[in-house]
Amino acid sequence: MSDLGHGDFEFERKFFVREVPDAALREPHPVLIVQSYFLAADGYALRIRLQGPAPAGSLPAGADERELLEAASDTFTFCALTAKGPYVGGTRYEAERELDVSAGLAMVRLGGDLVAKLRYSVWLGTDGWVIDAFLGRNEPLVIAECERGGPVTDLTIPDFCVSEVTDDTRFANDALATRPYRHWSATYERELEADGPRFLTEFGHNELGLPT
Repeated sequence: MSDLGHGDFEFERKFFVREVPDAALREPHPVLIVQSYFLAADGYALRIRLQGPAPAGSLPAGADERELLEAASDTFTFCALTAKGPYVGGTRYEAERELDVSAGLAMVRLGGDLVAKLRYSVWLGTDGWVIDAFLGRNEPLVIAECERGGPVTDLTIPDFCVSEVTDDTRFANDALATRPYRHWSATYERELEADGPRFLTEFGHNELGLPT
């Protein structure tokens, strides 16, 4: 959530990635995030997020989101309730309030559509990036995000970014909670093969191919 004078709004651009880049894998402590969506419709979302250090050792192979939730239940260190509005030009309303972890975990156990992912953070050029490697029903989707305190313009885009998906609502986490990537990944790959990579031009100048 932006805290640099724009109130409850976030500003980000998102990119489809083939695999977690080496620059991110060198980060020794990825974060495990499990998000439960109690509302996800027409771009609006009401979400509880649990996160903490990824458990030592491997996560259960082939586990679904609820199995991952239980495997990591003792490791969560942060919880928040968030209300989101639709994306408009790389901007989205987002209001967040921190919750007690045990209360949040209890609510997530009671319901909601889940998304689970490992988040890596890396600094590239003048921007911080997060790389989300999705788990469960959305594996093997990988998304890179650059978020700033204001509109993300004149961006230097790392070479691991295949194509921009900022305006593709299928890749929103709340959409992935109800329509997982594995259900339409083949369709997206055909689109990418037919149309080629795309990078939005309404955000100023794009500098492509930042080495990592």
